[in-house]
Amino acid sequence: MSALYENADWSRESLSGPIAKALVGTSGEKMSAYSLSRLSYYTEELNRMRDDGLIVSLTDFWGLLVEFFVYRQENPARLSDQKKAVESGQNPLPIYAGVNTKTDLKTKEFAEWCEFTPYEAGFSKYGAFIRTEDFRSQFNKGCLIKRMAEPRISYLLGMWSSAFAASLDEIWNAGKKLEWLDNKEDDVELADDIKMSSETSSSDGLHTHVVTPSSPVSYLVDKLLNSRLSSCQSHNFLHGLNLHSKYHTSHEFITDTDTSPDTFPSKLTPSEPILNLVDSGLSINSAFPLVLRAAREVDLILSFDYSWGGHFDLTQQYCSERSIPFPPITLSEEDWKNPKECYIFTDAKNPKTPIVLHFPLINQFFRKFKAPGVPRVTPEEKDWGDFVVECADSPYSTTNFTYTEQQHSRLVELNQYNVLNNKDTLLQAL
Repeated sequence: MSALYENADWSRESLSGPIAKALVGTSGEKMSAYSLSRLSYYTEELNRMRDDGLIVSLTDFWGLLVEFFVYRQENPARLSDQKKAVESGQNPLPIYAGVNTKTDLKTKEFAEWCEFTPYEAGFSKYGAFIRTEDFRSQFNKGCLIKRMAEPRISYLLGMWSSAFAASLDEIWNAGKKLEWLDNKEDDVELADDIKMSSETSSSDGLHTHVVTPSSPVSYLVDKLLNSRLSSCQSHNFLHGLNLHSKYHTSHEFITDTDTSPDTFPSKLTPSEPILNLVDSGLSINSAFPLVLRAAREVDLILSFDYSWGGHFDLTQQYCSERSIPFPPITLSEEDWKNPKECYIFTDAKNPKTPIVLHFPLINQFFRKFKAPGVPRVTPEEKDWGDFVVECADSPYSTTNFTYTEQQHSRLVELNQYNVLNNKDTLLQAL
């Protein structure tokens, strides 16, 4: 989506161009991301960030890798640049998601949704937002203390997709050490996963981190390939703000148990100097909470999240705990065995509940039809549509980043067909 919104008029033009660019990224080889020239580039970028006073983590390194996978070169774009794509209402507002976590709690126990748009970044839970340009700048009690340059969108992509970093060893089958890098230590000095060795308070009351950087080149690469990801750590723009004495009456806060962090104001985010932001998929693998903000008054949600079960259950739980209207998701045993191309979920009892139109990723009728109502006739046409999406060795596994041109084209055509074949259901929902 971030690449799509670099073109301010993308919805008025053919999507063939963006699809072709996506093919370049998905079909390109990935191991050259570890060439010496790329490692030198990563080193310069991470060291520059550190020197500017930013907190650098493995997620920033992952962002640079994502940049290479998607763009194959440095991308100077920033999220605020995407204002041009929505300022005239020509495209939908892009909303990107992350969740703020605590290092000592699982995301199931504590995850605060943080949204990013071209205009602002912040938490609806606290009703607090800042300009997108000021994300990663230093605030105290709502005042801007030190302005940092807006990060390139590549670093945000690293955070928004950080869950994938935890599976890099699977993505490249890199179950071995990269010893060959040890011989290049004199050529490239790559920053270590920044170790926070101590924390002090400066005279202005702000927390200061003392860091111990740098170690062999192989360490950072190998650590990223073979360990759990770290969060994107950023200066907390909520730091020092006080919660209203009746904050617990807001449905955004879950204070009905003594074990909930929301019950204790001292344990909530405004008391922390640092945000620990990770991929929202580690909480709920679909960003329903952001579009369900009451002020957005959403009537219809088109769900193209290609997974079943967990994220719907978690979304219903999230909404139930916060009194947010969401339709019941009921699936039969047959739906689990043989899912349909499209499902429509509604709540007839509550007109304020949005309609959810869900498109699973399945090859049901595309196998026999090359377009709605147009059957496949020739052996070549039949062979093109005859493939399985879900299987043990599927090329469309979540952790697979590299597709052949055939796999990519089939996936694009399958999705296009599934939407067009359910056009009447979509129009009915509208």
